[in-house]
Amino acid sequence: MEKSRPRVILSAAMSLDGKIATKTGDSELSSKQDKVRIHKLRSKVDAILVGSNTVKRDDPLLTVRYVKGKNPLRIVLDSKATINQKSQIIRTCKKIPTIVAVSKKASRQNISKLKKHPLEIMVIGENRVNIKSLLKSLSKKKIKTLLVEGGGTVNWEFIKLGLVDELIVTITPYLIGGQNAITLVEGEGFSHIHKSTKLKLKKICQLGNEIVLHYS
Repeated sequence: MEKSRPRVILSAAMSLDGKIATKTGDSELSSKQDKVRIHKLRSKVDAILVGSNTVKRDDPLLTVRYVKGKNPLRIVLDSKATINQKSQIIRTCKKIPTIVAVSKKASRQNISKLKKHPLEIMVIGENRVNIKSLLKSLSKKKIKTLLVEGGGTVNWEFIKLGLVDELIVTITPYLIGGQNAITLVEGEGFSHIHKSTKLKLKKICQLGNEIVLHYS
């Protein structure tokens, strides 16, 4: 792991057939027990990151609930700065430190809307957010651990660039199916197995009817 960037933990819950949401965007896969585990993890990291698609689909708060702990800094990858002004993240950014990372392609109008709120706007990248540059900037802000709770597209970007240091996946007892259902990793994918990311299994935990896999 490079010292110039935070340690990246990718966390997700998926069905037995590898889906993290149904074709309609329903992603309520985790049990209450697993949600407690996830929120404990959130309380231990410096920052949490999601993509704009996750904000549009789930409207997450990205705070620590279920357990006691400090809320992590929230980061949204939003290349075109199109985040909904009524989203929970925007509505709570006065209380919880928030960064919206955009690219130079974001319109002045969209940037102006964001500037009305007490959050930090980071312009990194030409047509889309440059993740490697973003991580270097976060490191300068003393962010040592970053939790990625993105959708399949964001997960692919981090995996493609070799930026995932730890992967924690909860296998839930559902079979979802559907060509349009979102998988754990989307994107173009690797063309050959030998080019793909090979992880090392570190720990297996059973939580009731779920299994949590820890890879590094």
